[in-house]
Amino acid sequence: MVRFVIWISSLLVVALVVVLVFIHHDDAKAVTPAPAKITVTTATAQKGTIGVYLDSIGTVTPVYTASISSQVNGVVVAVHFTEGQLLCKGDPLIDIDPRPYRATLLQAQGLLERDENVLAQAKMDLERYRQAWAGDAISKQMLDDQQKLVDQDDGTVKNDQGTVQYDQIQVDYCSITAPIAGRVGLRLVDPGNIVQATGTVTLAVITQLTPITVIFTLPEDNLGQVEAGMRVNAKLDVDVFDSTDQTKIASGQMLTLDNQIDTTTGTVRARAVFDNTNNGLFPNQFVNTRLLVSTVQGATLIPASVIQQNGDASFVYVIQDNVAHMRSIKPGVTDAGVTQVDGINPGDVVANSSFDKLQDNSAVTITAAPTTGPTTAPTTAPTAVATNGSSGP
Repeated sequence: MVRFVIWISSLLVVALVVVLVFIHHDDAKAVTPAPAKITVTTATAQKGTIGVYLDSIGTVTPVYTASISSQVNGVVVAVHFTEGQLLCKGDPLIDIDPRPYRATLLQAQGLLERDENVLAQAKMDLERYRQAWAGDAISKQMLDDQQKLVDQDDGTVKNDQGTVQYDQIQVDYCSITAPIAGRVGLRLVDPGNIVQATGTVTLAVITQLTPITVIFTLPEDNLGQVEAGMRVNAKLDVDVFDSTDQTKIASGQMLTLDNQIDTTTGTVRARAVFDNTNNGLFPNQFVNTRLLVSTVQGATLIPASVIQQNGDASFVYVIQDNVAHMRSIKPGVTDAGVTQVDGINPGDVVANSSFDKLQDNSAVTITAAPTTGPTTAPTTAPTAVATNGSSGP
């Protein structure tokens, strides 16, 4: 009887435990909340046009740079320019004492005048000899001798003329003028300095500022792409940015490619020209260049911030009926924070935030502003891409 009572009591305890477990399980199921929807901002894929650019670094290089040096020996008597002055071609720069050269020129002119008169006298005698020979008054030898004397005097006169011209050039060299239009640099000589004709001392440097060029390098792998673009459009557009690659300085056109590839770097040099009317480009300035090679028409464009990576694979979250669906894509050209892609269609709405929470088939709530974190949307983008809010982490 005692065993029977114990056995019945044990069964009752077990049954009571089972009932309590089921009751607790039902209560837990009743209070479990539904998964919360993820709040996201979105961007809409659009059909548009995007440029294919090649980025490089370059150096501002003047078309002409003139290093002025003296071609005569002498004392500097005047400096006519001020430092940094904008000059026109032919403007006076420096005067060197011309008096010794003028004296030498005067001597040469005197010799020339004397020898010209000697030549004139010899020619008059030659004419008399011809008349005398015609009347058989002199021999043919005397006439020929006089002809040779005239030829000798003519040579002397030509030599004197060359000396006069040379001395005149020396006098002209004493007044140095600007050979090109441009900006002159710092003054390197002062009045009273003695200069030499050896050319070892630079008196002034003039650089042309308008127009001005930029020399930059392109990878040899892109050479065919650039040449194809030049065949379609003879003048490819080039934009120049400052050293931080943030501020656009000027826009111009590419002039030409170099005729050789640098085998040590695998690059080829190119030259672009810019009007530079605002003097925004300074000689020897380091700049970043963007060469527009071609333009992709009718591309599907989305902000680069919406593209996610899984190893080498790229994907986006396409929002349909407030549900995020993972969609594989193939990115193409990127420009100003906008990327051309294949794998989605214009008009598709894609997630642009909360990527750390999103999964395939996640329920989402669309908002017009980022929920957390700073904005990462591009500051400038083609108008073909419409965004709702900005991207978050």
